[in-house]
Amino acid sequence: MKIFVAKLSSKTTSDDLKNLFERFGRVTNVKIIMDHETKRSKCYGFVDMPNDSEAYVAVVELNEMEFQGNIINVKKSKPQIVAKRQ
Repeated sequence: MKIFVAKLSSKTTSDDLKNLFERFGRVTNVKIIMDHETKRSKCYGFVDMPNDSEAYVAVVELNEMEFQGNIINVKKSKPQIVAKRQ
């Protein structure tokens, strides 16, 4: 399951996020979204967990939790819609 995590601290790293989610199970990928121009965090990211049961527990337990000074939002990521070019 792909999990969306918002309201992260600008100082949160991929390793920080991975360590947070690994308490609930295996994490296969973590990506913090960066601004292309400033190279700074946009304060949100994605976590991939292959076991849906573990991922659901992580979402429930971590949503609206304080992490590195911020109250984070955690939810199942919605599928990305890719527009076809004509």
